[in-house]
Amino acid sequence: MIYLADVATLQFDSDRCTGCGMCAEVCPHGVFIIVSAKASITDKDKCMECGACENNCAFGAITVTSGVGCASAIINGMITGGEPSCGCGSDSGACC
Repeated sequence: MIYLADVATLQFDSDRCTGCGMCAEVCPHGVFIIVSAKASITDKDKCMECGACENNCAFGAITVTSGVGCASAIINGMITGGEPSCGCGSDSGACC
């Protein structure tokens, strides 16, 4: 699933990556794969900005602004009992 093209805050520093594979293991959308003993991003646009990869990278190779993307919208919808809403500007408040 792709959310919005070219807006994900995900950043990856391959020089800091040790290839432990934790990012690939915890990412719910398969954004990371391990190739030649290093992580690699398969498709940045698949990132839902949940923060699991950054929170589990012990080497600081990954940064992402969690709570701003579709993951946040889904959680907000669950909390309020309504439709997922990220408040990104549409009249209905639904996700773009």
